[in-house]
Amino acid sequence: MTNRVQKNSKEIRTAHKKAPSRLCPVSAALLSVFALGPVWADEAAQAKPIQVAAVEFNQDFLNGPNSPAASKLDISRFNKGNVALPGDYRAALYVNQMWIGVVEVPLRELQKGSGNVQPCFSRDLLERMGVDLNRLSPIAQAKLQAQAGASCLVLPDLVDGAFATFDNGEQRLDASVPQAFLNRSARGYVDPQYWDDGIPAATLQYNANVFHSAGDNNASSTQSYLGLNAGLNAGPWRLRYNGNVTHNTGGDTHYQSIQSYAQRGFADIKSQLTVGDSFTDGSVFDSFGVRGIQLASDDRMYPESQRGYAPTVRGIANSNAKVQIRQNGNIIYETTVAAGPFEINDLYPTGYGGNLDVIVTEADGSQHVSSVPYASPVNALRPGITRYSASVGQYRNTSIRSTPFVFETNAQHGFSNLFTGYGGTIVAEDYVSAALGVALNTEYGAFGLDITQASASFRNQPDHNGQSVRLAYSRLFSPTNTNLTLAAYRYSTSGFLSYTDAMTLRDLDDRNLGNFMAGIQKGRLQLTLNQSLEKWGSVYLSGYTQDYWNKSNRDTQFQAGYNVSVGRVGVGVSAAREFDVSTARWNNRYMLNLSLPLGNGAYAPSSNTTYTHDTRDGSNQLQENISGALGTDREFNYGINASRTSGGMADSSNTFGGNVGYLSPVAQLRASASRSNGYTQTSAGMSGGIVAWQGGVAVTPNTGDTMAIIDAKDAAGARVATAPGVRVDPWGHALVSNLTPFSMNNVELDPKGLPMGVQLKTTEMHVAPTAGAVVKLKFDTVNAGKALIIRTKRANGEALPFGAEVLDSAGNNVGSVAQGGRIMTYGLKQDQGELTVKWGEGKGNSCSLGYSIPKDGEGKQAPYYFTDGECR
Repeated sequence: MTNRVQKNSKEIRTAHKKAPSRLCPVSAALLSVFALGPVWADEAAQAKPIQVAAVEFNQDFLNGPNSPAASKLDISRFNKGNVALPGDYRAALYVNQMWIGVVEVPLRELQKGSGNVQPCFSRDLLERMGVDLNRLSPIAQAKLQAQAGASCLVLPDLVDGAFATFDNGEQRLDASVPQAFLNRSARGYVDPQYWDDGIPAATLQYNANVFHSAGDNNASSTQSYLGLNAGLNAGPWRLRYNGNVTHNTGGDTHYQSIQSYAQRGFADIKSQLTVGDSFTDGSVFDSFGVRGIQLASDDRMYPESQRGYAPTVRGIANSNAKVQIRQNGNIIYETTVAAGPFEINDLYPTGYGGNLDVIVTEADGSQHVSSVPYASPVNALRPGITRYSASVGQYRNTSIRSTPFVFETNAQHGFSNLFTGYGGTIVAEDYVSAALGVALNTEYGAFGLDITQASASFRNQPDHNGQSVRLAYSRLFSPTNTNLTLAAYRYSTSGFLSYTDAMTLRDLDDRNLGNFMAGIQKGRLQLTLNQSLEKWGSVYLSGYTQDYWNKSNRDTQFQAGYNVSVGRVGVGVSAAREFDVSTARWNNRYMLNLSLPLGNGAYAPSSNTTYTHDTRDGSNQLQENISGALGTDREFNYGINASRTSGGMADSSNTFGGNVGYLSPVAQLRASASRSNGYTQTSAGMSGGIVAWQGGVAVTPNTGDTMAIIDAKDAAGARVATAPGVRVDPWGHALVSNLTPFSMNNVELDPKGLPMGVQLKTTEMHVAPTAGAVVKLKFDTVNAGKALIIRTKRANGEALPFGAEVLDSAGNNVGSVAQGGRIMTYGLKQDQGELTVKWGEGKGNSCSLGYSIPKDGEGKQAPYYFTDGECR
C-alpha cells in the first residue's frame, strides 16, 4: 500500500506501533518508543501519495550500544511501516476525515513482487464516498466503464488530486478528495440509502412515580403515576402506544390513553404516514389531536434544518414537589423535583401549538400553576423547500365528550430567500376555517403575517363568523447576540373562534352550558427572548398577555431571569407569575439564587442558596440545598435541603429534606423525603426501557424512541462511552436509547472493564437510524486467550534480549520480552505448554521454556498470572 510522509514524530511512532501484522500489542507499545523519524516532507509533498523512505529502529537504544544481545537481535520486520497483505478487508471509510460507513476494501499488489499494495476503487465505492462521477475526466469515466472484475483502479488515477491510505492496524481507509469532485450536500447530510430501518423488535419504556404527603392531623394523600410507551417495529413500520395511569387516595384510578398509532416514513417525500392518533403540526392553525390518518413532512429528514421544537420549562419548588406538565388536557410529563429552581428541557415535541400547563404540587399538598407559551416560529423556509400536513379523522380532546369529524391541511413553500407563502383550511362538522399568509426573511429578521377566516354554527347559540390577524417576528440580533425566538401579536374579532374554542363551546352548548364559556380571545401578545451578555451573563424572558371579548380580566403570564457567574459563584435573579389553585389568585414570585462548588475535586458537591419572596401573602423563604454526584458515570446523585419560611399570614415554619438517585445498569431510581411543621412527605420513582428481539432481551436506564442494540460477545462489563451508566450485560448485549434519527450517530465501547484476554476488533461504530428504529450494531470480539507474565533468564544467567519475540508451539506470536527480561504473553490457548523466545535467525538466537497456568484456591482460572521460569 502507499503511505504518506507523516507530519511529526508522534505519527511516525504511531505508524510503527501498528506496523507489524505479527506483533502483539505489548511488543508494539514498547518498541514504538525507539522509533526514529524520517526527514520531513514539505506541504506540497503531502498533497499526493508518496512512498515513505525506509525507517529504521536504532538497536543501541535496546540494551546499550555494546550489548551482544542487541547486536544479534533481528528487528527488520519493524522497518516497513504499516504494510498490509493483498486481500479483501472490511474497513471503516473516511472521506476528508468524515466517517462514511463500513465498506469492503480490496487491496491489490499493482506489480507482482513489488510489495506496493494499494486500495482499489470501483464505481460503487466512489458513489458511496460521495464523488460526483459526472465531474470526473473523460479518461477516468472510460476506465470505470471498462473496469473488469479483477482490475485495480487506484484513486489518484480516477480523481485528480485525490489519494487514499489504508491503516491495517485500525482497519480504516482514509480518502482525501478535492471538494470540487464531491456531491454538494448540506452539512450533516446522510444519504437516505444508508438510513437503517433496524430489526423487528418490541419496546417498552416506563416512568413511575409515587408522591405521598401526611399531616399531623392524620390526613394523608398518595398520588401515583405510571407512564408507558410501548412499541413494535416491523421493517419501516412503527406501532406505538402511549398512555398513563394515575391514582389518588380517596379517588378513582384514572387511565388515560394519549396516543395509539402506526407510522412509517417515506424517504422520497421526506414524510411520515400516521394511522391512528396524532397531532396537527400547528404551523398555520393551533395544534389539536386527531384520530384518523395523517401524512405530514418530517423536518428531521432534512440535514441541519429547523426541526421539531419544544420549549424549556422553568419553575420554582418550595419543597420536594411533584411537577406535572399538561398540553391540550393530556398529561405529557411528570416527575419529582427537589426544593429550589428546576428546569425541564427534554420534552418530546407533540405539536407546534398549545400552551404547556405546569402544575407544581408541593409537599404540603398546595398547588400552583404556570403556563409556558408553545407556538410555532415564523414560517419562513429555505428556497425550494415545501412542508405540508394533511389530517383527517375524529377530533380528539380529553376535556370534551364529543368527537366530531375534522379535516385539516396546510402547506408552506419557500419561493425565494425573501418570500415564503403558506396557507391551510379546516373543514369539520359545523365549522369551516381558511388561512393565508406570507413570511418574509429579511436582513431585519423574519416576519410572518397571516389572516384566518372562520365560521362556526351551534344548536342553541348564534352562529359565529369572524377573522383573526397574526403578526409574528423572529430574529437573532448579531451585534448584541439577542435571540428573539418569537414575538407575536394576534387580534381576533368578536365572532372569531379557533377550532379548539369552537369545539369547547359546542360541547358546552350541547349541555345547555354555552354561557359558561371561559373566554373568547380578543388580543394576545406573546414573547420569547434570550439575551447573552457574554462575560456578564444572560437574560431570558418568556410569557404572554391576552384579553377577552366576554370578560374584563386580562391574563398575564411570564417568566424572566438573569444569570451570571462571578468567579466560581453563580448568581441568578428571576421573577415569575403563576396561578395559586388554593386561593384561585394570580401572584408574583421573585427569587435570588446563589450557587457555588464546595471543593475543587471532580466529585465536589455544590451549594445552592435561594431567597424567594411571594407577593400573594408577603411571605419570604430561605432555602439551602447541597447536592452532588459520585461514580465513574456520576451514577449516584444526592441532595439535602433545609428551608425557613416567615412573614405573611401563616406562622413561620422550617423544612428539612433530602433526595437520592441512582443510575443503575437497568433503571433510573430516585427517592425523596422531607419534614416540616405539620406534615411529612416521601416519594419514589423509577424509569427505564426494555427491548426484546429475536436474539434476546436488553434493558436500559435511559429512555428514547430511537435505539441501538449492541451485540458484543464475551464483552460483559464493557462500558458504553456514549451512553452514561450503560454497560454490556453478561449475555453480551447493551441498549443505547438516545440516538438521533436520520443523522449519523457515533456509538463507542470503552475496552476498560473487558474480561482479560477479550479484545474488541473495533471500539466505534456509526449508524443513521430512521425514526423509532431499533438498530443492531455488532462489535466483533476476539477471545485471545489467557495472559501470563514470566520472570525468566537464560541458562547462563543473562537477561533475555529486550523486544525478542515469544512464540507458542504452533509458531504464533503470543508476546515479547519486556524490560528486565520479563516475558509478557497474551493469548495463550492452553493452560500449559512450551514457549520459544527468538531474537534472530540461526543457532543460538532462541531458547525455550515450559509454562503452566495454575488455578486459584476455588478452582477458577485466574485472569492473569505471574510465574518464574528458565529459558534453555
